[in-house]
Parts: sequence; C-alpha cells; structure tokens
Amino acid sequence: YRNTWSWSPAASRPALRLEGDHLRVEHPELPELFVHKQCDAEWLITENDTHMSRVFHSVPKQGFYKDSFNDYVIDGKHDVVRHSGSGTKAAAYETCEIGPGESKTFLMRMSPDQLETPFSESDKLFEIRIQEADAFYADVTGANLNDERALIHRQAHAGMIWNKQFYHFDVYTWMRGDAGHPPPPKGARADRLQGWEHVNTGEVLSMPDIWEFPWFAAWDSAFHAVTFALTDPEFAKRQLQIFTEDWYMHPNGQLPAYEMAFGDVNPPVHAWATWKVFEMDRERSGVADLEFLERMFHRLSLNFGWWVNRKDREGNNIFQGGFLGLDNIGVFDRGATLEEGERLDQADATSWMAMYCLQMMKISLELAFENEAYETVASKFFMHFLYIAKAINSFGPNGTGLWDPDDEFYYDMLHDRDGRSLPLRVRSVVGLLPLLAVEILSPETMEKLPEFNRRVNWVLDNRPDLARNVPRWSRPGIGKVHLMSLLGEERIRCILRRLLDEDEFLSTYGIRGLSRYHAEHPFTFRFQGKQYSVSYEPGEGHTSMFGGNSNWRGPIWFPTNFLLVEAFREYDKYFGATFTVQSPLDSGIQLTFGEIADEISRRLVSIFETDWEGTRPVTRGLPANVNPEHWKDYILFHEYFCGDSGRGCGASHQTGWTGLVANLIHDLERNSSK
Repeated sequence: YRNTWSWSPAASRPALRLEGDHLRVEHPELPELFVHKQCDAEWLITENDTHMSRVFHSVPKQGFYKDSFNDYVIDGKHDVVRHSGSGTKAAAYETCEIGPGESKTFLMRMSPDQLETPFSESDKLFEIRIQEADAFYADVTGANLNDERALIHRQAHAGMIWNKQFYHFDVYTWMRGDAGHPPPPKGARADRLQGWEHVNTGEVLSMPDIWEFPWFAAWDSAFHAVTFALTDPEFAKRQLQIFTEDWYMHPNGQLPAYEMAFGDVNPPVHAWATWKVFEMDRERSGVADLEFLERMFHRLSLNFGWWVNRKDREGNNIFQGGFLGLDNIGVFDRGATLEEGERLDQADATSWMAMYCLQMMKISLELAFENEAYETVASKFFMHFLYIAKAINSFGPNGTGLWDPDDEFYYDMLHDRDGRSLPLRVRSVVGLLPLLAVEILSPETMEKLPEFNRRVNWVLDNRPDLARNVPRWSRPGIGKVHLMSLLGEERIRCILRRLLDEDEFLSTYGIRGLSRYHAEHPFTFRFQGKQYSVSYEPGEGHTSMFGGNSNWRGPIWFPTNFLLVEAFREYDKYFGATFTVQSPLDSGIQLTFGEIADEISRRLVSIFETDWEGTRPVTRGLPANVNPEHWKDYILFHEYFCGDSGRGCGASHQTGWTGLVANLIHDLERNSSK
C-alpha cells in the first residue's frame, strides 16, 4: 500500500474503510483484507500523502496527511484525522498507564475473511509460534550450551532478524524529485551523492540498528553476514553479493559506505566475510558453493583495483584509507582533505589491504582446484602481499616503515609539506591490526597447485628483499603448513605484550580500542595551526569529532575483537604449542594462540553473562530509576562497550555486528567439545 499514486497517475490506490469495530482493506490489485482489534483503541484514519507545506514550504492546503497521527497524539489536534469513513492510512490509538513490572496485552489480527470471533484461538496460535521458535533456536544453539549462553545466543540471533528491513533508495529519481511535485531543495543534491546516481536499492537488508541507524553500512553488513551464516546461509551470501552489484558498486569499483556519505571509505572486509560465509556454509551443508565464491571473487577484484589505484597515491604500497569507519581513532579527522604536500600513511589501511590480498589469494586457490587458470591469479595476490609487507616494515628513510623500533608498535605516519615524516604515537587498535594479515598454506595445497607453487618459490628464491618479509615460509609449522604474516615472531611478541596487558589494551571484557596508557599520558600534537589531543575515554566520547557518539578511544568493539580472535586461531594452526606467552591472569601459566583466542572470546561473552553480583555488565548503564530485575533476561546488543565496566554504549539495538557474540559462543562450544 505504499504511496506511488502521488507521482504516478496510473498507480492503484488502496482504501482502508472503517466498518463497525474493524477495518476493511481494499485494493484493485491485491486481495481484500480485514483488520480486527481486541482493545479499547479508537481507529484513526488519514491519507498516506506528503504534507507539502511542511516538506517543501509551499502554500498550506487543507487536507489529511501522513503526519496527522503525530499532530493528533502529540499536539491534540482532533481535526487532522478522520474518525469514520475511509482513507489510505489507519492506526489504532489507545492511552494507558503501565506500572513497573506490569503488562498489558493488545491483540490485533489481519485476515482474508471477516471473522465473528477473531481472537478465539489466539492463545493457541501464540503457543504454536512459541514452540516453533523454540524448536528453531534449539537447532541453532544445540543441546550443549548452558542456559545462560543459550539465552544470549538466541537473543543475538533474534536481534539480527529484527534488524532486517526493506530499504529502497533510488538516488537518480530522488535527486530530481517526483513528477508533479516541487523539486527537491538544493541540499538534496549535496556532494555526498555526486557520482552515486547509479545507486538504486530495493532489497531486504541487514541494518546496523533499525531504530537508530536504519540504513546500510558496507563494512557492518560483512560482519552481519558472518552471523547470519549460522542460521540462514543463503541470506548471508546474498547480503554480500548485493553490495557488489552494479546498482551499488561505483563504476570505478568502490563500494558505497553508507547513506550519509556513499563516498566514505570503510575497511575492505568483504573478501574476508565471503570466505568465512563460504566456509561456514560448506561445513553446514557439506556442499561447496563455488558459484557464489567465483561471482564474489570477480566483483571484489574490481574493488581491489579501486583500492590500489585510489588509496595508494604514491604507489609505494602504503595506503591512505582516510576515515575507515573508526570515527575518532585518529589524532584529527582522518577523512578530512589534507593540504597540498601532506599525506597520512595509515597502519590500519595498509594492514586491511594486506589482509585483503591474502583473502583474495585464498579464494583464488580454492577456485584453482577446479580451474587451474586461477593459480596465476593467486600468485598475483601473493606478490602484492609481499610488496605491502615490505613497505609497512621497511619503507622510508629509516627503513622501518610504519614500525616504531623504540615503542615497538605500529603507528600512522604523517608526511608534512616540509618533507618531515612524523609518527602519530597513539597506541590504538590501528597498531594492532597488522596482526590480522595472516594466512596458512597447507602442503596439500602447494602439491595440488604446482603452477602456484612454482611461482611462489621463484619469487622467494630470486627476490630476497621480498622473501625476508615472510621469514617463516621456509620453516614449516604444525602439520608442515606455511605461514604468511606481516609480522615475524619478535614483533608479534612485542604487540602481544601490550595487547595482553590489562593496563593497556586488555580489559576484563575484551580488547580496548585505545590503550589505557593514554589515561595518564594523553598524546598531543599540533597540526595545521591547531592543537590536538588523544586521551583514554572508556565509554562515550568527549570530543566533538563525529559528534562524540561513536567512540574508539577506549571502548570495546566487537568487529575488531572478532577479527583478532580469528587471526589468533590462524596463528595457532601454524605455531601450536611451540609459541606461548604469559597469561594475564597467572604469571605461572603460558598461553598458546588458541588459548589467547579463547580467553578474549570468554571476556567478550561475559559482557552479557550474569556476574557474581547477579547482574549483566551490559546493563550497568541503565538509568538509576530502572529496576534491573525487570531487564535481567532482556539483553541489549549495543554498538560498543565501556572499556572499564563493560556497560553498553552507543546505539542500544546494534545487534548487527555485536551479534558476532553468537559466533564466539558457537566457536567456544565447538572448541571445548573437540
């Protein structure tokens, strides 16, 4: 019943007609429907038409409009709605008071027939639906989860489903306006949409949070797909494909970031998500969906080319991604345009691209088992990874790349107009992300793909400057597998010392976005005549950058935590028990990479578990006048979480990527049963 008749005279118009205590719904092209209610609510009827005088500031015209319910409920204007007759939009309206811990039930039913007793079987129907839901989630969670984790697991998946929404945005039409309507204001042609007139969405998408963020976000959606792969692999695969379609992807290969600024740059995680969903689907069904994998590979190759051509301006394999979705993680706005002669080389952008290379290589190798032509493509991504590894570790006058040998950490590097290279010594997740670029190659893969094997060995034999960036290649690990990583063992240990230090990155509830070191040691920097400062802010941000709502200067974020956990499990396949570090809980215990991954996973899950006080850390942000007893089993999956207390921050229903807690629980259970 969406309004299309206002600009398309041939479009059909529905009629919602009040007949006694129910509505009759008529439409020239759709079946007749009846809407019944079991409550004292009154029916309000209006027209589903735009209020032109408000939207376009035109001359007011008497009539009934789609915003009439607001005027009726909020302002008490009773003449703006109809209380009888028909219209194209209707609502049932009732006021009541519900005390703490109390409830009131409102029953409504839509049916193809007019029913004399529409609610005679309502209790039975609800019971059946509850049983069906219980059976569905019992299959998803399995029989081994304890009640606490089963509750979290189920509500995470339910939140994912809740955040699915039909999203329609025809940019070309929107910028020009509808026929017969006033033209859009000049703001509608803002720079944020220039060059994106091809975007024409019309699918059910997974939103970050349909209450606060009811629009797609490209890198969010990749993580959503990984969680949906546990319950609905086909939907997960389609979500990934959508963003590479011609009506989303820019002709130059860029993926649209989100509605407010399609041209912003999000981390390139779709190749990682593609492989993850492919692998999860294969494990679940026993069938490898190579058609999906191949389609995604070709589309992502276009996006990879955009990254190389647009975000490596100097051609030195060090990338300048800009904003990259990490909001205020930088000293200044990393998405801002720099002045002539200035350049910001980013440790995270470069790490994302190294990870991108390895994921595309992995996909190529899988496809090469069926089509040997992909072997040469795989070697191309292998080579590009080596170039990036060399650059991040050794480019520049000091020969150390973005690695700071004094601090033993990776930092962004600002190049100013005077030719100086200035490391921005902020200990943030930016410096942890080089850990993500890791891949294991089995001896079976090398044996089955001789052309790829030959090319790899030629490069390693003839380009020692590149070969030294994968020092472990010639030293097979557990099961004789080969390791590809941006980091050698010494640098891995250096970063882990900070990552596993509870006075730095390691919180009781996961890995912080910024080291707690900066609570007592803020980083200050003067740039373009302004003084900037970065300090540890464990919850909501206190800086004006990005409005202070989405804060990366201390809180815990699930997407980066999840990727670190995934990376540690990959390192574990190579090192096994041959690599250990001291446990942050007990100096007498040494942890393998697999045990580090489990420890971080447990801390993340504990955000939602009942603690020794009988409360869930996530609920510590509830207002003082809210009784936590009433909410103890109703879990909110926030945008991010306080680095000190674990309480939920930001958008309160962002189950989107925080839904990854379901994957963590799934993996912890699977690993414990091995």
